[in-house]
Amino acid sequence: MKTYTPKADDIERSWYVVDVAERPLGRVATEIARILRGKHKPMYTPHLDTGDHVIVVNASQVILTGNKADQKTYFRHSGYMGGEKHIPFRRMLATHPERVVKLAGKGMMPKNPLGRAMQKKLRVYGGPDHPHQSQQPEPLEL
Repeated sequence: MKTYTPKADDIERSWYVVDVAERPLGRVATEIARILRGKHKPMYTPHLDTGDHVIVVNASQVILTGNKADQKTYFRHSGYMGGEKHIPFRRMLATHPERVVKLAGKGMMPKNPLGRAMQKKLRVYGGPDHPHQSQQPEPLEL
């Protein structure tokens, strides 16, 4: 018996909308990564992008447990000497709530071209509204 490998025509992509208000960031990110990779489908194949599109709303209301909200920082570097930037979680959530969820999901995806292609199917919005009503997304309960 031969191993089944899905073709590009066999892959059907659905749209899901996730409300992350008052939910822990890590728990949300694992479920989002699972849907983006396609692990919830029986045709999942590690070397193919079989995942679905995910719309995240209310990203500005995501929470962290324990003292992580005070201790977590986001790091970036300008490339110049002494160009380190450490941004606290609370400031990042206040200014760019979309980045908080995107970076959490990015950390749980493969670090290769396939992972970057999967990340393009994630859309994050800080408030309750999104412009993807025409795709008729299904609500996803976590």
